[in-house]
Amino acid sequence: MLANVYSSSVIGIDAYVVEVEVDISRGLPSFSTVGLPEGAVRESKERVKAALKNSGYHFPTDRITVNLAPADIKKEGSGFDLPIAIGILTATGVIPRSALTDYLIIGELSLDGSIRSIKGALSMAIMAKELGLKGIYLPSENAMEAGVVEEVNIFPSKTLSQLVQSLNGIECITPIKIDSDEMINHLNYDIDFNDVCGQENVKRALEIAAAGGHNLLMIGPPGAGKTMLAQRLSTILPNLTFEESLETSKVYSVLGLMPKGQGLITARPFRAPHHTISDAGLIGGGQTPKPGEVSVAHNGVLFLDEMPEFKKNVLEVLRQPMESGVVTISRASSTVTYPANFILVGAMNPCPCGFFGDPKRECTCSYREIRRYRSRISGPLMDRIDIHTDVPSVPFKDLTGTSQGQSSSDIHKRVIEARKIQEKRFHKTKIHANAMMNSRQIRRFCQIDEKSNSLLEMAMEKFGFSARALSRILKIARTIADLAGDQDIEQAHIAEAIQYRSLDRKLFV
Repeated sequence: MLANVYSSSVIGIDAYVVEVEVDISRGLPSFSTVGLPEGAVRESKERVKAALKNSGYHFPTDRITVNLAPADIKKEGSGFDLPIAIGILTATGVIPRSALTDYLIIGELSLDGSIRSIKGALSMAIMAKELGLKGIYLPSENAMEAGVVEEVNIFPSKTLSQLVQSLNGIECITPIKIDSDEMINHLNYDIDFNDVCGQENVKRALEIAAAGGHNLLMIGPPGAGKTMLAQRLSTILPNLTFEESLETSKVYSVLGLMPKGQGLITARPFRAPHHTISDAGLIGGGQTPKPGEVSVAHNGVLFLDEMPEFKKNVLEVLRQPMESGVVTISRASSTVTYPANFILVGAMNPCPCGFFGDPKRECTCSYREIRRYRSRISGPLMDRIDIHTDVPSVPFKDLTGTSQGQSSSDIHKRVIEARKIQEKRFHKTKIHANAMMNSRQIRRFCQIDEKSNSLLEMAMEKFGFSARALSRILKIARTIADLAGDQDIEQAHIAEAIQYRSLDRKLFV
């Protein structure tokens, strides 16, 4: 007696079909699982046996062989429990084979027969749509995230017995429908830029970063508000499009981070890993590769507080994804690619004690200590951070004043107008922000007049900017001009852009 059940698993953030073949033959009682199963898959036989018995079904005392095809790819996770159980019931004649045609079945079984959530349901639903399958039977806890995919019927199942009755036509499970547009268009943030007292120059730098997708580094003493400002950057970024939300949600889905009862990640992610994080934790990896923090921050903000405290090898792995927007992890068994298009926001003290340059508090650090502290961020990495801005201590009058600064809503509107200009500029390309321009596009869209060119040349000679820093200045000037609604880059735009490179590498030594 042979039965075939279609299930699915995930490589990277993309799903693929796994055909669960169950054969029951005469012989001594045994249960064998083949097809490169990992530990959780091998243990499924105990869960399946208990779930079938406790759901009122007979578990055959014959020789059971389960094959997970394709057999040359490692299978991990507990999502094969349910298709194995359905395969056994189909092979014993409890379920008709015709009921399984063109359907995926995924889920983990409890010993009492209830169905528990799995990881990667969104990726599996997208794959089912691409393959033209009729629908998916999966845990009810995963129904919201899978339900955002149109043209595929999502059947939320709570127990094994409920699913068996549905496949036999006794009890109908109603497919779930989700209005994804309504989820995207309703965003409410608990934080706002008008909560921040003073720091208007830093708010301006953050506005430019949001408008052009630029990376940013804030340098200032403890308590100046660097973390508070960074947390509010997401509130002025453009809302996620449905495609962006889907990309980000796939990462959250395969990691099991999707909030309960939520089908999509609708707000721009804000990730702030601790400085003790490993390079694999930040960039992704492991024996079985998993996405890292840079991928969880995809289409959002990655905030590195106390940036020099991170291990140097951890910071250096950021260089490639900051340029390409993707992370490729190669192992002997496979190569996976994760999305990693994020805005990097770094924060650091000007020196180990934190008070170098503070007019009110004296710095106790030596020149050598300051130089060693700041050298923890390498020159190539510093060049990839477009905007460097100083964050001074907030004066008492600003802290106690009653007047509020600009709200996130006001800044957000200006950012949206600047982004619309960039969308029109790059409508025939794969990029959507000034920070993503290559050298050819910089020459085309960042042309400057003679006065601006002279100013830029003088700054290059005085500050010793690198060639990459020059490209950054032109990109920032282009964004400043877009915020002002100007078609051409003017001298004032170049001057302001140079100001945001005043903390470049050669000024640190």
